[in-house]
Amino acid sequence: MTSGTTLFGYRVLAKIGTGAASELFAVQDPRTKQVWALKHVIRRNEKDERFLEQVEIEHRVGAKLDHPNIRATHKLIKKRKLFTVTEIALLLELVDAASVDKRLPGSQREAVDVFIQTAKGLAHMHSRGFVHADIKPTNILVSDEGEVKIIDLGQACPIGTCKKRIQGTPGYMAPEQAHRRAIGPRTDVYNLGATMYWILVGEVIPTALPPKDDRDGLYSGALDVDRIDAPVPPHVRNPRIHKLLSQQILACVQPDEKDRPATMDVVVNRLELIRDLLDGPAPAEALPPDEDTVF
Repeated sequence: MTSGTTLFGYRVLAKIGTGAASELFAVQDPRTKQVWALKHVIRRNEKDERFLEQVEIEHRVGAKLDHPNIRATHKLIKKRKLFTVTEIALLLELVDAASVDKRLPGSQREAVDVFIQTAKGLAHMHSRGFVHADIKPTNILVSDEGEVKIIDLGQACPIGTCKKRIQGTPGYMAPEQAHRRAIGPRTDVYNLGATMYWILVGEVIPTALPPKDDRDGLYSGALDVDRIDAPVPPHVRNPRIHKLLSQQILACVQPDEKDRPATMDVVVNRLELIRDLLDGPAPAEALPPDEDTVF
């Protein structure tokens, strides 16, 4: 698809991204001149059904959300051949930003700002009864001004959902996701904690996947959280990371849901306290930086 052509009646301005089975374009409504992002998925075979379904989920959930830190959804468009949907498009808010893995924060203070905005967006989702279920660096956009937009609601679901198959991203997936248990706000708390860990340390944490001999990924045995390896504390990896921030991240990625912060609002409050501490004088017990630290 090249600039100047049309897609679902919208003029294509540029291709701005590619997903697993989707393409993202900047488009313009020829009547109103409004510019949007358009996510486009083509059904080529039966395996593509799940990608069409994810776009429909993104629209269905996004239509119930209204928060400055979540990319807004506008309109769903389908093309059919007989009774089969062959193409689908979702009009989205066009955001001039890059994912945080490509636009890493320049300081610990900037990182905490990104974390707070992301947590606020997720808290809004939870207040509307939904879990994002796939928070990771590529699903957090950050503008030049430091404004955050959570994207990709294709795996979002109502609180308490037990998914039929394992969904999520290794390194960020909560144990209850990996073992197909009911997921809720504390699942997003874990996903965000794993994301914060990667942004600050540059490493993913161990993922509690089912046994390797479980070929279908439908493991239903007991989830033994005591056997899940804990990550190295962030401040041990990077001595310039504030110890309270390190503790907060470790609290978020506790294998047992009951040991994590009860709500995303608690996470927001704790991160705001840490931000205030970072704005103040450096703590006396702060460890000296080493040559490999990011900040």
